[in-house]
Amino acid sequence: MEIKANKFVYWTPRVLSIILIAFMALMSLDIFDLGLGFWGTLGGLFMHNIPALILLAVLIISWKREMVGGIVFTLAGILYIFLVSKNAPDWKIALLWSLQLSGIAFIIGGFFIVNAIKKK
Repeated sequence: MEIKANKFVYWTPRVLSIILIAFMALMSLDIFDLGLGFWGTLGGLFMHNIPALILLAVLIISWKREMVGGIVFTLAGILYIFLVSKNAPDWKIALLWSLQLSGIAFIIGGFFIVNAIKKK
């Protein structure tokens, strides 16, 4: 039973990270609807995918160093809540809306931290 729990704690943040990054990349494809031309679309696509690329780099680093992933994913969730609620007219609605994405980041960060603590 302990082996199954360890595998669950090991693989869950990695799989959830891949799903989150793929979702973020998928949401950036709305740039094609703007009709910006080739270079404008390419630049917009790069700009929209910067957060996904940063989280992909963090995932690669945290594959072996789980504490890095735990801290960065948790901070990314906090940063996302801050950025969404900063421009919103009603902070309650912004908080609920931003928790959809940042909640996943908090779960991923928690699993990475639990895995790092279990390794010690």
